[in-house]
Amino acid sequence: MQTGFFYDERCFWHSGTGYAFAIPVGGLVQPLAVGGLPEDPETKRRVKNLLNVTGLINELEVTSAPVATREDLERVHTSKYLKDFKSISDVDGGEVVPFSTTPFTKGGYEMAALSSGLVINALDNVLKGNLKNAYALSRPPGHHCLPDKAMGFCLLANISIAIKSARSKGLAKKFAVVDWDVHHGNGTEAIFIDDPDVLTISIHQDRCFPPDTGNIEEQGSREALGANMNIPLPAGSGHLTYLETLNRLVIPKLKSFDPDVIIIACGFDASGVDPLSRMICSAETYSEMTKLMRKTAKEICSDRLVFAHEGGYSEVHVPFCAHAVLQELSESEIDAGDPLAPIMDCQQPNTEMLEVYSSIISRYKNFFQIE
Repeated sequence: MQTGFFYDERCFWHSGTGYAFAIPVGGLVQPLAVGGLPEDPETKRRVKNLLNVTGLINELEVTSAPVATREDLERVHTSKYLKDFKSISDVDGGEVVPFSTTPFTKGGYEMAALSSGLVINALDNVLKGNLKNAYALSRPPGHHCLPDKAMGFCLLANISIAIKSARSKGLAKKFAVVDWDVHHGNGTEAIFIDDPDVLTISIHQDRCFPPDTGNIEEQGSREALGANMNIPLPAGSGHLTYLETLNRLVIPKLKSFDPDVIIIACGFDASGVDPLSRMICSAETYSEMTKLMRKTAKEICSDRLVFAHEGGYSEVHVPFCAHAVLQELSESEIDAGDPLAPIMDCQQPNTEMLEVYSSIISRYKNFFQIE
């Protein structure tokens, strides 16, 4: 079996207007000469381009997917939200919620539903045993989206929609989501906060976005206590901190939960050159984290592992980080390297700071009562 790679050029055609970086244009905020939102199609199109040039694309099972159906979407989102989204999309585009950093042009509804469809089909094919594992190059992203509100570039909750779709087909009962996007996965958390059969774990830069969510105290509702795990890391965390976080916190939690499948909300915005964060991860960081997740999936859920692309806003670095993940997933020998690795190495915390980060992880370990 091969690694599945789900993508569609139409997802790269999604765009939003009216913003300069993440600020609405108007008043004293001048439009940018080029571009608008940091969530730019080139960060993801260049992933596909790099795979083509290195030849790794030839070692993957490449396919698109049908758009998510209205039934799929309504398992997560309110009818009113979907109706408003579709009606605005059918005319000229705009925003369902003003000033939510989630603008879209005409046809944005269908593009977002296609992004969800890519994740649905990636998860289905892994659960059915058709693929070894899978990566969905989903755009727009989804982990911030709430049932009734778009936010943070996210228009539909892709991973949540895929989980509820798979559950409706009886493909699995227990799901684990590991979100290593640098921003808190508040949407996924909110959707499953009462569900004891979906473990949601978010590793994120503390109070980056949203600034008022992602605290370690939020562990799930009374009915699902312990099924949500937030791991806020301080700015400046890098390669060793992320690996220690997985080894000491995430993997023990996954093993105790014993899911049928692990889904990675794979943002690359913890990159050391990302404009929206202050972390110091490299392509090697993502490769090593993927290796750890592959090993864990093999031990606890019969290798079932699915990645869904979330954030990452460096057009130069994201392709190399994603290539490293796909190289590891497919066990390929084709290596694109990381041209920015020397910069990341120079920025890594010193011994004293690593001790501080390690002590934070130790404190979290005690808080979560992990052996």
